[in-house]
Amino acid sequence: MNLNENDSGQTFNEELAREVTEDFLRRRNARRPLENAWEMCLDFLAGKQYVGVSAAGDVREEERDYAWQSRNVYNHVLPVLDTRLAKLSRVRPVMSVRAASDDDADVYTAQIAAKVLNSTCARIDEDGVISSATRWSETTGTAFYNVGWDFEKGKEIGFSDGRAVYEGDAVVEVVSPFEIFPDDLTREKVDDCDSIIRARVVPAEKIEEVYGVKVAGERSSALSFGGGKEEADNSVVLLERYEKPCEAYPLGRIVTVAGGKVLDIADFPYENGVDGARLYPFIKQVSGSMPGSFFGFGIVERLIPVQRAYNAVRNRKQEFINRISMGVLAVEDGSCDVDALSEDGLEPGRIIVYRQGSKPPEMLETQTLPADFEKEEEKLLDEFVLLGGVNEVSQNYKAALGVQSAAGLQLLLEQDDERLTVPAENIRRAVKETARRIIRMFKQFTYGPRLMRAAGEGGAAEVFYFTASDVTSDDVIFETENELSYSPSQRRKNVLEIISSGLLNKDDGSIDPATKARLLELMGFGGLENGKSAAAMHISRAAEENVSAGKTAPKAESYDDHEIHISEHTRFLVGKEYSRFENGKKIREIIENHLAEHRKALALKNEEAAVIAQKQDI
Repeated sequence: MNLNENDSGQTFNEELAREVTEDFLRRRNARRPLENAWEMCLDFLAGKQYVGVSAAGDVREEERDYAWQSRNVYNHVLPVLDTRLAKLSRVRPVMSVRAASDDDADVYTAQIAAKVLNSTCARIDEDGVISSATRWSETTGTAFYNVGWDFEKGKEIGFSDGRAVYEGDAVVEVVSPFEIFPDDLTREKVDDCDSIIRARVVPAEKIEEVYGVKVAGERSSALSFGGGKEEADNSVVLLERYEKPCEAYPLGRIVTVAGGKVLDIADFPYENGVDGARLYPFIKQVSGSMPGSFFGFGIVERLIPVQRAYNAVRNRKQEFINRISMGVLAVEDGSCDVDALSEDGLEPGRIIVYRQGSKPPEMLETQTLPADFEKEEEKLLDEFVLLGGVNEVSQNYKAALGVQSAAGLQLLLEQDDERLTVPAENIRRAVKETARRIIRMFKQFTYGPRLMRAAGEGGAAEVFYFTASDVTSDDVIFETENELSYSPSQRRKNVLEIISSGLLNKDDGSIDPATKARLLELMGFGGLENGKSAAAMHISRAAEENVSAGKTAPKAESYDDHEIHISEHTRFLVGKEYSRFENGKKIREIIENHLAEHRKALALKNEEAAVIAQKQDI
């Protein structure tokens, strides 16, 4: 949009920029207590645990009460968080797409959508994305996924105006809660907000490069927007206000402002909702939800009071031990050189000179370390276990005290995992919505047939093609239960019980190779099955021939399973899948000729088999 067409337009833009900036400042002031809490969470994780909110409303380091006071840090928050993240790292659901009906066309589109989804998840490093978001949600309570489309990614398909044109690809970005400012902090869902502002610090040169508008840079702190401690030179705060679709703006509106200037005004670009609706691009993931609150709560915030008390107990204990070991010296006023004693202490063999007639210096009687210190320290360690939701049996022998059987230990571990069921389910819910929107991105921005590579059966690479009409199904489902409530050992046990029951056996008592490979995969031993079965390999080869026929005419080889190839090529022709390509008629002709080769080879093979059979009968 041209933002500076005339004087009236420029005045409108100036007023709009001022209004967006003032709106952002109001939201930031309303959210200030939450920002302070998040900043303290990051400080406690980093070991900076003597901080608090000052009268000015910012987080500052607290002063010592006495110069001699011990202020060591005994960080138990970090290992609790590491343990939770390690357990939650098992939450990596295997996703597929459910067909709308039993119709062959619906089943086919569901299979294609699932392949597109899994291929995209592999490209964007889904595991790393989920881990990053989970780290934010466990630390601050909330994280966001931003699902969009990058037109500069994918394969190069041509040139336009001297610039390369690419297929584009879906992208998923993890956004910290520092960058998100809802219009109302009491809205529980993202889509309930009338508007959301995303604020981030970017270099001033980047603004000019992307938007073509020059803005004055300054020294900006990135703390409130990214959780960092650094200050960026020659940077500006980029504001993006997303306004929900309404009567005035049926497609929504995004107003981008930086340096007091309107950089862009645009509609919501993505049809990321049901039936093509345009929604906010943000998907929220929380560790724990609070009723009537947009942001969730994390584990670190709950552990801060316990960590403060634990540091205090350990430091007071250390100071008491120091008094016992160093002693406290009582000196009569004016009897000796007090400054020398305080500076050098009582090293062995030292001669203390005191005034004649006065009382010589003496050590005050010290008591033993009170048992209350030990009791309080143990109680606080139990508080870490209670609030943190983790209790490693292998590290905490008290948890397994009195448990003699392996089943009992396994029960303790399962109970420990159950305490993380809520954050695990929140992760799965956010991942499912992210997957749906990835599919919708391809449905909106796929123009013409597109080739993609995905992991097929046995882990082998599989090439497939699709068009926008092939990714109409976005009913994403999980093939696995909650990984925390359904442990790998339980899964293996259940699979072995099913195998022992004989339900999967064929008439001759054997198990189909494809079924065997699937069972090994479910048990976590997929690598033991070396590749695909011969039949699956022939199916994959026939499918690749269908896809590549437009470039290279396939040839029937002597080692081909002609029956399987005939079946796959016939399905390709009967289903008119060739019509999805621009040169569909040519591909149809090539596949028909190739199909004739297979039929001829199969007939010759059958004749040879019949001759051999006759000779054996004779």
